[in-house]
Amino acid sequence: MNIGKLIEGRTSADIISIDVDRPVRDAVSLLAAKRIGALPVMAGGSVAGIFSERDVIYRLAEEGQACLDKPVGQVMTSPAITANRETAILDALALMTKRRIRHLPILDGSAMCGFISIGDLVKARLDEIQHEAEAMREYIRTA
Repeated sequence: MNIGKLIEGRTSADIISIDVDRPVRDAVSLLAAKRIGALPVMAGGSVAGIFSERDVIYRLAEEGQACLDKPVGQVMTSPAITANRETAILDALALMTKRRIRHLPILDGSAMCGFISIGDLVKARLDEIQHEAEAMREYIRTA
């Protein structure tokens, strides 16, 4: 299965993002309000980076609350590691594990068409394994 199948039915309007020039304070508020762990950071319609809980924690530890007034673009993780619709779920899981990231913007050319978490990928893989196991049970039962 590939990521395109996973994000099928989602629209780019469903993606919660933040502009590169917005203050960190706004990004933190958005993370809390939406109960999410990361946001794609956009500049001119393209993904400029990722802003995550980790970015906030590291900056607060280094700079204190002064970091809350900085633009997200100065605090985000950049460049963003991305994938596309054709990327296999297992390949995306391997990439995220290797790079120690938990969120992945999905691009269609240069436009973002999805934003997934490692939890989305794990759930999809578990569903796939469950379907395979059910098919094997049915095959054995009817053999």
